[in-house]
Amino acid sequence: MNDYQAEGDLRRVFDQLGFVTDSDVMLPVLQQARKAALVSDVTILLEGETGSGKQVLAQAIHALDVKRRSFPIITVHCGTVNEALAESEFFGHTKGAFSGALTDRQGLFRSANQGTVFLDDVNDLPLTLQAKLLDVIQRRVVRPIGADQEKPVDVRIMAACNLPLKPLVLHNRFRSDLYYRLNVVKIMLPPLHARMQDVPKLILALAHRHRDIYQPIESVAVELVQFLQSQPLSGNVRELENTVQGMLFCKESGTSLRLEDWLAQASAEQVSVRMDAAAETDTGLLDQAASILWKAVSRGVSYKLAIREVENKVLEMAVDADGGTRRQIARRLGTSERTLYSKIRGNRRVQSAASAD
Repeated sequence: MNDYQAEGDLRRVFDQLGFVTDSDVMLPVLQQARKAALVSDVTILLEGETGSGKQVLAQAIHALDVKRRSFPIITVHCGTVNEALAESEFFGHTKGAFSGALTDRQGLFRSANQGTVFLDDVNDLPLTLQAKLLDVIQRRVVRPIGADQEKPVDVRIMAACNLPLKPLVLHNRFRSDLYYRLNVVKIMLPPLHARMQDVPKLILALAHRHRDIYQPIESVAVELVQFLQSQPLSGNVRELENTVQGMLFCKESGTSLRLEDWLAQASAEQVSVRMDAAAETDTGLLDQAASILWKAVSRGVSYKLAIREVENKVLEMAVDADGGTRRQIARRLGTSERTLYSKIRGNRRVQSAASAD
């Protein structure tokens, strides 16, 4: 088998496991991942930007691990760990160990026994938990809260970080001893802008992922691929997936994604942003108006009088804006002529300024 065939087979293996790539720069990454998968007990550290595919690659490695793939891979999102409850989450507890512990709990490490624990965003793990994690990795035992004895665990540890750990170690934000325990095999995932060859294949794969919701996509227009390859895509594959979903949602017909589909989703996104901004502005203006009314009421002005005076002032401002007929003023205020007429009957200044049709 020549090198080309071997590379094609390697890509196909990872494609089938959900990690899609067509880029030459990714071949060393796939080779390293496949080699690491064959050594079932080695600890793996995945480094790369947010959205670059670390979790998908971890799942692919677990699926290639002959010893462990029949057992679960459990993901721990370290950035969302509640420090107060983390020991129970990780290592379990016994019934009655603390208030609310109504039953025994195995914890994530024992639940993953003989499988894999994937520590996502491990750089966000609090220092107190880093020490406990180090002990588990070194001694392969956990002690549930309230238990008298330690429990053995047999798991592979994979960890991912969206920031390089070495600088965090130098600034005492990550334990050096834990870093060296995790960094037995390090796999660096390049950002999407360094592997733009992946874009066409990724678009189709991401569209296929959502085939149960949207219409099936069979091809991607060259113009769309070239356009997306020219974009920064700083959110990596996750940003690309968001874009693909937007295009699928906006697409009216056809089985090919085209540049006009991107323009449609971009237009919809801009409208959404403008509406959000308007809503924020409207909320701020309403808060200011309410504050003014409250000040008037708190100084002894009746609520009814305060509302009437504010209405009169708004009417005067509407007239002063450009003048015009009552119909034009009503349109400017977003109300009917009849409502406007009833409001201005008691305001002589507005009556004289707002001419009839």
